[in-house]
Amino acid sequence: MTLTYLDLMPDQRSALDGIPFDGNHLISGPPGSGKSLLAAQRAVMLALTGTPAALLTRSHLLHQSLAATVHALGPRDRSVRVATAHSWLADWYGPKAPRTEDGWYDWPSLFERAAEVDSGPGPTLVVDEGQDLPPEFYRLCRLLGARTTVFADECQRLTDTNSTLKEIAQRLGDCTRVELEGNHRNTRQIAAFAAHFHTGAGMPAVPDRDGSAPRVHRLPERGAADLLITLAQKHPDHTIGVIVNSRHTQFSLLGSLENRAPRLKPQLYTYQAVKGRYRTLDLARPGIVLVHRASAKGLGFDTVVIPDTHTDAATDPTSSALRMTYYVLATRARHQLHLAYEGDTEPPLLAQVGPGELLRG
Repeated sequence: MTLTYLDLMPDQRSALDGIPFDGNHLISGPPGSGKSLLAAQRAVMLALTGTPAALLTRSHLLHQSLAATVHALGPRDRSVRVATAHSWLADWYGPKAPRTEDGWYDWPSLFERAAEVDSGPGPTLVVDEGQDLPPEFYRLCRLLGARTTVFADECQRLTDTNSTLKEIAQRLGDCTRVELEGNHRNTRQIAAFAAHFHTGAGMPAVPDRDGSAPRVHRLPERGAADLLITLAQKHPDHTIGVIVNSRHTQFSLLGSLENRAPRLKPQLYTYQAVKGRYRTLDLARPGIVLVHRASAKGLGFDTVVIPDTHTDAATDPTSSALRMTYYVLATRARHQLHLAYEGDTEPPLLAQVGPGELLRG
């Protein structure tokens, strides 16, 4: 198997080449620094050492995106397995792995199973969006003697069970740290808007690439479909990520779009679908993709639309959880960002930004 580098900037390739093959490593970086692409590249590189590697993430939709990237890198020998952390844990433990009410596994039972495993080389793991996995997962990696590389950003924790960078490093034990810099996804205007919601220490660097300022739209009731149809017609070559706050809104928009503009052939993803059109998407195909906020992590779209910001109107605009959510959602956009609300009053979180250079009406 030979290694192909995909679209890496010089600083990204230097960071990747500088990570030793052995040991545990934690690579952190802001949105747009290329963590997901580097995670796929890292998994392929580790597989070159002769040991099959597993590339893990929490989100099934991100799993689809990573699988496409690994496929593009060229390994034909199935030496890199792309999976969700849940499915990998289920396969490792075996049938009837005990679960708890939070949807994860009964960690003490998994720790006991790890202690029973014959000593020898542990698995080779690469974890993308590692902040979304609980600290107990990394303790298990250590007990298994896994060679673990984690890509994470603690300013993008949107799940209830998550880990800080400190927790990840502590659970892994001996762990080197690498910090990525730069933003290779967003325009300067989108990154500046997103920075308004940043919750961590130190502001990420603002990219040089220029573009249009994010737009806010006041919509009539059920008017989001009009906005989406207009954007799809104006930018037929764009992937348009429509990120919403409820499954009901997803399917309502899908119905409106299919009735009024069936030729657009919008796609929709929901984790509740086991298979079929709502489970497996073509993320590279231009057009509209309807996803829930919980599934947007790690993805990128040419245009991002957040059509239901009014659903956050009753939430404290200073809430770190809400600010982190908007930080993640805004930074999914490569070229254009549109936010919209229904009703007479702009949601407090957007009103705090105010009209001007950061947000245009």
